[in-house]
Amino acid sequence: MTTAAPARPRVEEPPAPGQPSVEVRMLAQIQRRIGRPPVVRAARGMSHFGEHAIGWLAIGLVGAAVDRMRRRDWLTGAAGVAAAHGASIAVKRVVRRRRPMDESVEVLVKTPSRLSFPSSHATSTTAAAVVYSGLTGRNLVPALVPPMLVSRLVLGVHYPSDVMAGAALGAVVGGVVRRVLKRKRTS
Repeated sequence: MTTAAPARPRVEEPPAPGQPSVEVRMLAQIQRRIGRPPVVRAARGMSHFGEHAIGWLAIGLVGAAVDRMRRRDWLTGAAGVAAAHGASIAVKRVVRRRRPMDESVEVLVKTPSRLSFPSSHATSTTAAAVVYSGLTGRNLVPALVPPMLVSRLVLGVHYPSDVMAGAALGAVVGGVVRRVLKRKRTS
């Protein structure tokens, strides 16, 4: 009786010299298909809002000012968003993946660094969506996360895997903060 060899994981071969990777081709395709002026304008606006998580932190501070009964919860949520952003910066400095640089990809916004993995915008947006969903009682994730992830691709500043990793990191940090807040309410 013979046993079958275990299946090997499929490994993407590196692109031939002069040939763009799968992620670069995907990025160029996204820009060609949806990178119209109104979409690019919206993506730039989202980029400015999400830079250094500033827009999400401001929302947390507004929540603390308006919802005085849960001021501490809103401030904890904003601190969680800041922590998620900080975690993404730390991972970027370890991984050191460069942003997309290919003639088929147009970079449409300035960035504070040349490092790409993970997307800090995706991280802080996802963390904010998860935490603020718990505070508002509304599921904000579908309305906030996909547009931010797509905006980073439309602007040509991240690979698809950068935004997915950022969203995953933000979901983990946001989930931890949300559980802390929930535990605090029930104790």
